[in-house]
Amino acid sequence: MAPPHFFWAEGVLVALSLLTGCAGRQAAEQAGSAPAAAARPDSAGYPYTEADVRFMSAMIGHHSQAVVMAGWAATRGASGSVRTLAERIVNGQQDEIASMQQWLRDRGRPVPETAHGSGHQHHMPGMLTEAQMQQLAGASGPEFDRLFLTLMIQHHRGAVSMVRDLFGSRGAAQDETVFKFANDVHVDQSTEIARMERLLSALPGGERSS
Repeated sequence: MAPPHFFWAEGVLVALSLLTGCAGRQAAEQAGSAPAAAARPDSAGYPYTEADVRFMSAMIGHHSQAVVMAGWAATRGASGSVRTLAERIVNGQQDEIASMQQWLRDRGRPVPETAHGSGHQHHMPGMLTEAQMQQLAGASGPEFDRLFLTLMIQHHRGAVSMVRDLFGSRGAAQDETVFKFANDVHVDQSTEIARMERLLSALPGGERSS
């Protein structure tokens, strides 16, 4: 018989898939680390695992690169629809970075820096390499739109993969904040992937990202 954790993780992923579908329909309708901070006095009452810490730390770097990528849209002659999407990504992921940093501080864990946004952490799912970042930074106009959408789809798919890995880790995501955040990442980024695929296919000669 499979261990209870297997059924719990499987149930979470099924629930995430259902939530993603609902979010998609609604949308259609409408680097190193800084020193650890002192833990909050009641931190012992906040259950978490090392898998949770690794996830939150890695997602800070992952989000940071997305913010850099999206920030270029305003100065690279991107279309209005791509600029709007990019602004949403910047605003949303900056807020999430701050929340993840605070989660780590509250537990006295090292807080990764976010300034670089480079591809040196490209071992994480979906992360762009230095060469890909340079290619995107050098693009403009329709070329930027196509490359941005293609690479951001790749990036978002990596984040979704990281969430699935978290929920597949024994004992992980029992912390309420981690669970809710990971769930939000899965739903929001899956919805944005679908939106970006539509934008990409609408470009002249556009094709859906594989």
